[in-house]
Amino acid sequence: MTASAQRILPLGGAAPHAAEQAALHPEKQNAHVRFINLGKVYQGEQGPVPALQGIDLDIQRAEVFGIIGRSGAGKSSLIRTINRLEKPSSGRVLIDQIDIGEFNEDKLVELRRRIGMIFQHFNLMSAKTVWQNVELPLKVAGVPKEQRQRKVAELLELVGLEGKHKTYPAQLSGGQKQRVGIARALVHDPAILLCDEATSALDPETTQSILGLLREINRRLGLTIILITHEMAVIREICDRVVVLEKGEVVEQGPVWQVFGNPRHEVSKTLLAPLQHALPEDLQARLQAHPSEQHASVVLDLHFTGSDAREPDLSALFSAFGGRVSLLHGGVERIQGRALGHLLLAVADSPWSAQELLDVARKHAHHAEVLGYVA
Repeated sequence: MTASAQRILPLGGAAPHAAEQAALHPEKQNAHVRFINLGKVYQGEQGPVPALQGIDLDIQRAEVFGIIGRSGAGKSSLIRTINRLEKPSSGRVLIDQIDIGEFNEDKLVELRRRIGMIFQHFNLMSAKTVWQNVELPLKVAGVPKEQRQRKVAELLELVGLEGKHKTYPAQLSGGQKQRVGIARALVHDPAILLCDEATSALDPETTQSILGLLREINRRLGLTIILITHEMAVIREICDRVVVLEKGEVVEQGPVWQVFGNPRHEVSKTLLAPLQHALPEDLQARLQAHPSEQHASVVLDLHFTGSDAREPDLSALFSAFGGRVSLLHGGVERIQGRALGHLLLAVADSPWSAQELLDVARKHAHHAEVLGYVA
C-alpha cells in the first residue's frame, strides 16, 4: 500500500481550543476521513434541492464503515465527495487531516489514485478481457509493462480469478464481474476503497462471497472500506460502524451491534424490519388481551440488545418463570461479539401473575413486555 499523505492541520489554521478538542476527541484527530458540517445542494427545475445537510462524521483508518439509508437519502452524494466526484456546497472533507477542497486538478488525480471505487453494475469494458480490464488504469497512468504484468497477476490471484485472465466479461457470472471490479479498484494500492451498492445486483450466495472477499482485503491490506447500501444484512455481515441517513442528514450512528440491538430512529427500525422477528400472523390471530381460560399462557416479548457482556441465560430464565415455557418465535445471533436477540415466549402453569413474570423477565433481558395471552 502506498504511504498516506503527510498529516497537516486543515487549511485555514487550527480551530479555537484545538488542543482541548484533541484531548476530548482523539478519534477526530486520528480519523482517516472526516466530514465537517458538510452540505450539498443541487439546482433543480423548481429551485435548490438539498441532498446533504450538516454531516459531521469521522471514519477511522482500516475500519469498514457502512452508510445506509432509503433511496434518495444522500448516500451516493456523500460517498462521492470523498474522491471529489461531487463538490460540496458547504463544509469540508478531510483525508489524513488535509482539506481536499483546496486541491487543484493535478492533486485530485493523485487523490483519486489513492481511492479505489467499485460499483453496483461493475462498469467493465465488454471488448476487453479480464486481464485488460484490470490493466487499463495502469496503462493510462504510464506504468511500465513489467510492473503492470506483475501487479495484474497479483490482484487476479487475490480475488480468485487467476484462471480467467483471457475471459471476456460476457462470459463471467455477476460475482466474477464484481471480483474484476475489485481487482481493478486496487491497482494503484489505494488507502481507501469506496463501495457503491457493490452487492445489490448479486444473489444472496454471491453477496456472501463478495463480502467475505472485502473483509479479507480489509484485513490483509489494512484498507479503509466505506460502503453504501440499502441492505441492513450487508451492514451486519461486514461493517464495524454504521451511519443512517435520512433526507441528507445523519439520524443515527454507532457500532453495528448497538444500532442493530437498540435502533432509536424510526428510519433505522424500518430498515431493520426485514431482519427482525415480527409477530407471526397466526400467533397475532390467537393473541388475546385477557386470559380466556384458567390455564391460558402468558406471551412475553423479550429483547437482548448486546448492551453488556451478558449471554442470555435461558436456563435460569425458564427456571425463574416456574412453569412450562414454549419458544413461539425468534432467536439470538452474535454481532461483533455481542449476543443480540428477540424471543417470543409462552409461559403456562406458572405460580406467578403476568406482572410478576414480566418482573422476572426484566432481570434477564434488556427489554420485556407482556403481549397478551394464548389458549
